[in-house]
Amino acid sequence: MRIIVTVVEKITSEAHIDIPDGLNQSTIKQHIVDRYNSGAMSTDMNIFQVDFESISAQIVQGRADTNSISASIGEMRL
Repeated sequence: MRIIVTVVEKITSEAHIDIPDGLNQSTIKQHIVDRYNSGAMSTDMNIFQVDFESISAQIVQGRADTNSISASIGEMRL
């Protein structure tokens, strides 16, 4: 029997970064976005929470015949 399992999770990561003093709110936002987009922040990101949103399974018996089961909304914390 072949089963296709799909898991949806929301991952919350946290990074502690240093930015220059004296920046206003929009400049701070832009600094963070630029750092994230460049990939410079990804190495600083630590996963501290994973929220389980849903899991579903589809039983594949042939090309036309499929059955599916699903469950949703749970939580798993690291």
